[in-house]
Amino acid sequence: MDSGMIGKIQKSKIYASERDRIQINSLSVSFQGQNNGHQVSYQNGKWLCDCDFFQTRERCSHTMALERILIQEADLTLD
Repeated sequence: MDSGMIGKIQKSKIYASERDRIQINSLSVSFQGQNNGHQVSYQNGKWLCDCDFFQTRERCSHTMALERILIQEADLTLD
């Protein structure tokens, strides 16, 4: 491994420990639900999901699962 890559790895560790540097602006994932696959995204401060439940409630198990992963596990903020 070259010295340039070693420096980048060290820098990435610093960035990972300084979570206030990170802000998620948009995110798009394929989510395999219990019955069907779904497209879930986060854009402009709002979750979107193509499942039927989300269309009437603007929240669903898919978006809530991703919130748990991103906020609780990664300790990030979503703006």
